[in-house]
Amino acid sequence: MISVNTQSSIKIDNVYFDPFMIKEKYNDASLIFITHPHYDHFDLESINNVVNEDTVIIVPNDDSIINELKDYNIKIVKSDEEYEVNGVKFKTVPAYNLNKPYHKKEYGWLGYVVTLDNKYYVMGDTDFISEAEEVKCDYLFIPIGGTYTMNYEEAASLTNIIKPKVVVPIHYGSIVGDMNDGEKFGKLINSDIQLSLMLKK
Repeated sequence: MISVNTQSSIKIDNVYFDPFMIKEKYNDASLIFITHPHYDHFDLESINNVVNEDTVIIVPNDDSIINELKDYNIKIVKSDEEYEVNGVKFKTVPAYNLNKPYHKKEYGWLGYVVTLDNKYYVMGDTDFISEAEEVKCDYLFIPIGGTYTMNYEEAASLTNIIKPKVVVPIHYGSIVGDMNDGEKFGKLINSDIQLSLMLKK
């Protein structure tokens, strides 16, 4: 079961990515992946609503995240590495801007390629970068809102290179980007790629 709560808050079965604005107490997470410390990706209230005593939180080597989670069970990871936690294999991919100041490459922030029943690539906040072109995945979760990430046209071009089976546009319609961007994005991707518009206002 896959769902997108808002922005880049994704749940695949009991695995969460950047939980954000989760108001109910589910406390059902086996793993939580955090891409970077910006408030719409690192929301401690939402983490507390999904975490339990067995949850492992996967985080980049960023002091602002690590200090906030010092009392939690965390696994610190770095870019371009492969890991296995709780039986789940994943690879880390850099996530950064090329000509914007918001997500600098030297910060070491991340996207994740996680192998569950399929291979899922959650990109984090990033531009169209060469490292992403090399990723092979079944499901691609790609930011399309512009300003802090790719816009929908850039994201469509990258999607057509990666060639996932299914693409889920994220990071639009609330803080940046218009809700119509998802449909505009869908018109630019190759016909053999399935578009899934999961993001809700």
